[in-house]
Amino acid sequence: MSNKVDITSLNFDELEDLVTDLGEASFRAKQIANWTYKKGAIDFDGMTNLNQELQDKLNEVAYISQLKEITRAESKDGTIKFLFELIDGKRIETVLMPYKDGRNSVCVSTQVGCGMGCNFFATGLQGLERNLTTGEIVGQVLTVQRLISKGEFGTPPVTNIVFMGMGEPLANYDNLLSAINLLNDEKGLNISMRRMTISTCGLVPKIEKLADEQLQVVLAISLHAANDRLRSDMMPINEEYPLSELVGACQYYIEKTNRRVTFEYALIDGVNNKPKDAKSLANLLSGLLCHVNLIPINPVDELELVRPDRRDIKRFKDVLSKSGIEATVRVERGKDIDAACGQLRAKQDN
Repeated sequence: MSNKVDITSLNFDELEDLVTDLGEASFRAKQIANWTYKKGAIDFDGMTNLNQELQDKLNEVAYISQLKEITRAESKDGTIKFLFELIDGKRIETVLMPYKDGRNSVCVSTQVGCGMGCNFFATGLQGLERNLTTGEIVGQVLTVQRLISKGEFGTPPVTNIVFMGMGEPLANYDNLLSAINLLNDEKGLNISMRRMTISTCGLVPKIEKLADEQLQVVLAISLHAANDRLRSDMMPINEEYPLSELVGACQYYIEKTNRRVTFEYALIDGVNNKPKDAKSLANLLSGLLCHVNLIPINPVDELELVRPDRRDIKRFKDVLSKSGIEATVRVERGKDIDAACGQLRAKQDN
């Protein structure tokens, strides 16, 4: 299909252009979008209000992004991690997190592997293979929506999206933004941008560029250390964009969007979980409109990392709270199914 265009990589103006280039009326684009995003169609042959001639034309030049499920792991808490195979045989992970309040959150990958080299995530051990296309990003959400729909596509709906799976989202900036706009569009899945979270390890120029877009998405910074020496050891990107520049970019984002920034902090026993680390973190973030999400590390066999005990976690949070920094401890999801990013793929590849 390399010479065909993926419908789910096109915005709606581009879809109209495709249809009119085929000699058809532009309103056909709305029909195609309706079948794709409102009814969950996987091909053109089932689009019954398109005439056979148009269906044949579309089959010659286009397709709808397909992700093949290789395996899944289901947690006792309802979390499901999927391993999907792309059209070229590459594999990515996508996670569904259903909540009792009716939310269905999907954690989406933006790259095959990751090139950021963070030394405490399983994906960081795998290296970067390529960026995902817009259609492959959107396709993860569509595929999960099909899998959870009961009788009618979209029921129950995917309500939240976190770009927090494999890869660095802002390193695939253009395709990420295109996917966000498609998923948000009322002709697409109509998911509010306020229910979308972009997690980044700290690509300062891209954070500033995203700020200028003034989108109402949630920006989450993978921080994990409050001094440059430790953060550079954990996250090589800090050598290029140290903490002073990163915090400055976050302040710019807050000023441009009037939205608070979330800082993700993975607690690792004996590495970054002592009260002095909490005090350093509080000092670093002082004055910022922000929230800290404390994440007890998900154990990864290859990395020999250990999560702190509950007392250390509470002590760390209390130091932040007393310093005026709002913080919560992330509720664990999928601990029993190796839900840390990259673990399912690594097991299948071995």
